[in-house]
Amino acid sequence: MSLKKTLLNGKTISLIVLVLSGFLYATDPSILTLGRIFSSKEFKAETFGPACWLKKTQAYTVLEDSQEMTPGQDIIGYDPESGKRKILVSAKRLIPAGKSLPLEIDDYQWSPGEKSLLIFTNSKRVWRHKTRGDYWILDLKNGKLRKLGGEAEESSLMFAKFSPRGDRIGYVCKNNIYVQNLNDMSITQLTFDGSKTTINGTFDWVYEEELDLRDGFRWSPDGRFIAFWQLDSSGVKEYYLINNTDSLYPKVTSIPYPKAGETNSTCRVGIINSSGGKIRWLYVPGDSRNHYITRMEWAANSTEVVFQHLNRLQNTNQVMLGDIHTGTVHPIFVDRDDTWVEVCDDFTWLDQGKRFIFVSERDGWKHVYAISRSGDKQEQITSGKFDIISIERIDEKNGWLYYIASVQNPAQRYLFRSRLNSSSDPERLTPLDKPGTHSYKISPDSKWAFHTHSSFENPETVDLVSLPSHRKVRTLTDNRTLKNKVESLKRYPVEFFRIDIGNGVLLDSWCMKPPDFNPLKKYPVLFYVYGEPWGQTVLDRWSRNYLWHLMLTQQGYLVMSVDNRGTAAPRGREWRHCIYGQVGILASADQAAALKAIIKKCPYVDDSRIGIWGWSGGGSMSLNMIFRYPDLYHTATAVAFVSNQRYYDTI
Repeated sequence: MSLKKTLLNGKTISLIVLVLSGFLYATDPSILTLGRIFSSKEFKAETFGPACWLKKTQAYTVLEDSQEMTPGQDIIGYDPESGKRKILVSAKRLIPAGKSLPLEIDDYQWSPGEKSLLIFTNSKRVWRHKTRGDYWILDLKNGKLRKLGGEAEESSLMFAKFSPRGDRIGYVCKNNIYVQNLNDMSITQLTFDGSKTTINGTFDWVYEEELDLRDGFRWSPDGRFIAFWQLDSSGVKEYYLINNTDSLYPKVTSIPYPKAGETNSTCRVGIINSSGGKIRWLYVPGDSRNHYITRMEWAANSTEVVFQHLNRLQNTNQVMLGDIHTGTVHPIFVDRDDTWVEVCDDFTWLDQGKRFIFVSERDGWKHVYAISRSGDKQEQITSGKFDIISIERIDEKNGWLYYIASVQNPAQRYLFRSRLNSSSDPERLTPLDKPGTHSYKISPDSKWAFHTHSSFENPETVDLVSLPSHRKVRTLTDNRTLKNKVESLKRYPVEFFRIDIGNGVLLDSWCMKPPDFNPLKKYPVLFYVYGEPWGQTVLDRWSRNYLWHLMLTQQGYLVMSVDNRGTAAPRGREWRHCIYGQVGILASADQAAALKAIIKKCPYVDDSRIGIWGWSGGGSMSLNMIFRYPDLYHTATAVAFVSNQRYYDTI
């Protein structure tokens, strides 16, 4: 049974019935199948990295397959200008005593003086990400390779990182914080109350999922202290899960999961001497179960920490300074909104701690502000009717702020810079002849960057460029094999457009058509949706979903996507916040209005065969569409959806 026939009959089924027919086209290399997309490596993209910029030499390092032994990877250093290559750490140096194979590198970091290398390996997943594993330290001078953690269980260490002097490593193990001396490998345990419910130096599910917090401790600049989060999840109700996959019989597990309106974990910040001792807790005002400490760092010195204090309603974000010796705190800046405020991920100190960078939507657009340490002076660095998407680098020495924005097209991303000490017009650095989505990893001296570029129908290319000229020095990954594969497929060019739903509201959209598209025919339509208040789907960038949607067009479907108001698009605060208090209502009305306008505008759309699918928020939106507008939508696939907001978490 195909989706065409199902939609014609007006029945709701899973899209999986549709795509089974894709396996029938395995003999034609220009036609996609599920097996080719998801079960083979035929369309696997080349990747670059993980790469690190070295601060001392401004060289960069990458992992490359070893030419001497398989399996194994060498860490290679490159001079950015000349491209001169040097093996800094060979795979042979990463073979533990008594073993025949080198460590498999999941990640690595150089010590502050670049005399030692910290290797993360044997990683395991915690919630969504692999943040638990084994850590090994390699002394680059004498070649000693030693495992951290002493007698700790395998794959039990988290977030290991060097002290500022590089002579010690701090890490979390089983919800306690430890420091290991690299001279004699002695271990000092700093916290002792870690348990299933008392969490030191890391986070529970909801803090990680909604506030993107994982690594929960920070070395002071002088290395004498460690500041850390502690969560207490006792009192949070348990959510039970059934694991049917690991063994013959299912196992019941549970996690503390605070649903909307229910009890949160307590949250507080403590400071302890890195050699051990008594913990000094900050006296943060209010109920510790009804606020969130969303970000925390040292305040450009070793006597104060700075943190963002968000109320449970999430419409007031206080930037606060805390004295580590007395525990007293005081606010220095407050960001407020009638709806909600965003946490600032780009908080950075300037002028040796005299002022800091903060990103806010207070003027109706997301812009960068420089705020004095006392909070009494606030200077807007960027301005205009566009949103700052992310800060990429602050070059304080030369007075430049580098950031990603999209001044004209919210579906695209480009690199700009502005002066740090005055409000100036944005200077675009990304060339005008490269439309699409661009991302950058800029060197510490702001002279070089790894530049990644893709567009909707074109996979990523990674170049090394010099800044600010954006001169391409060399290509690091061009994905030529993948691009050739994609170019050989039968396809019709994607069309980006804006659909007018009335009252001056224009919604960004795209449409993929069958390769043999005939405007005189009628076609069923499948909409891809997210909706609110997070993901954008109308983006001019490469995505694995492109192949899946292209396969559907090859079977005779139109595939479309519309970003309603409320999506996290760079179209201003009002665009994003207008859904406050009406999640699923305004956004679904926008989607329905867009569909009606598309049907009116596009005579080739068969309005009797309309489907929609989405993941997470898109799953919720798919349910909203088919139940709120059953006269318009005839089938829906909802993946990982929230069917009732009361069932979702507190944050």
